[in-house]
Amino acid sequence: MRHNVLALGADYALFMIALAFVSPSTILPAFAAWLGAPNVVIGAIPAVMTLGWFLPCLFAAPYTEGLTRKLPFLVRWTIWERVPFLVLAAAAFWLAERSAGATIAVLLAMLLVVTGIGGLLMPAWMDLIGRAIPVTIRGRFFALSSVAASVAGLGASALTADLLAAYRPAAAYALCFVCAMVCLAVSFVALVLVREPVAAAATRAAEPLGVYLRRMPTLLRDDRNLAWYLVARSLGALGAAGAAFYTVYALQAWRLPAAAAGMFTGLLLSGTIAGTIALGWLADHMGHRVVLLTGVTASVAANVIALAATSPTTFGAVFVLTGVQTASVTISGLSVLLEFAPATEAQPTYLGLGQTSLAPVAFVAPLGAGLLADAAGFSVVFFITALGGAAAALVLALRVRDPRHARSLAAAEGRA
Repeated sequence: MRHNVLALGADYALFMIALAFVSPSTILPAFAAWLGAPNVVIGAIPAVMTLGWFLPCLFAAPYTEGLTRKLPFLVRWTIWERVPFLVLAAAAFWLAERSAGATIAVLLAMLLVVTGIGGLLMPAWMDLIGRAIPVTIRGRFFALSSVAASVAGLGASALTADLLAAYRPAAAYALCFVCAMVCLAVSFVALVLVREPVAAAATRAAEPLGVYLRRMPTLLRDDRNLAWYLVARSLGALGAAGAAFYTVYALQAWRLPAAAAGMFTGLLLSGTIAGTIALGWLADHMGHRVVLLTGVTASVAANVIALAATSPTTFGAVFVLTGVQTASVTISGLSVLLEFAPATEAQPTYLGLGQTSLAPVAFVAPLGAGLLADAAGFSVVFFITALGGAAAALVLALRVRDPRHARSLAAAEGRA
């Protein structure tokens, strides 16, 4: 177990460090804005990424459940969620100054490849986590890995700010993509070193996809707690849609230099570190619902401050709170789906259903926010996303029970 905690933790942490160099909340929007992208295209960055990460999960789940070993499948395909960063580096360096439109198209296409492959692999990766890491330390596993990544990410954000200040934008952004690729290459080595727990046989025979998908409405009718949780997640995705525009708004409102995006990344990671340290312990001792509720509340507060801020200094709190929200999703967004599953062999299904059901809202919300920003301004976007986050908090607080506690209560009633 110790070996797998280190190997899986290194894989996850290095992947997160790579994302610090190309942060979807700060660096990528700034890159798109430098290319002259309108707000709807900037909103397409998180839309495309969430679509890729979330939509394929459910369709990959039946195949994943039929695999005796998940690690070879992961190793074989994860290469293709790493190579696109080299393509992005080449596009930034050689293409961006010649054809901004083509570079934006390459950016969105490569992000869809990265996240689409990641979405296909997510059920297998989380199933591996679920079998290799005990539930009682899973929150701290994600927390410690995330803290390590965020601390290293602070250095990455400082380096990013230096690169953006020292080099012309095309070269600076290309170097950011190269740094991300280096981290992902080392992450791949860590994944290869994982020792997958032995399974006697495939969990279940793979069933036809159509038959499998027709089971999902029944599953949701039978598990109302899961259904309400998915409603809360969808509202939370609406509440988080404003985050895609924080950097662009701040750069425009106070006419800040491009290097400010690196400083914003540092604030984002500082919030992630603080949130992760507190929320990891909270997840293991009090369950994941309270962690997710904390994250949604932080998202609402970020939108409120974005509406009220009158200086870049005050606006910096928005990125800190967004980091807390990010930490809550990192620690509990996937792990709670494993706990909703009534048995280990059902984990890929619950993970896939939880992720894929979120895809429509997570895709449409940032695009709609971009169109609204162009038509009515950023303030309207931040107001609406604050309302979405508040609705998510109410559903989590009033309608969702923590699955760990609900299962313990049901077991106690069964013994009685």
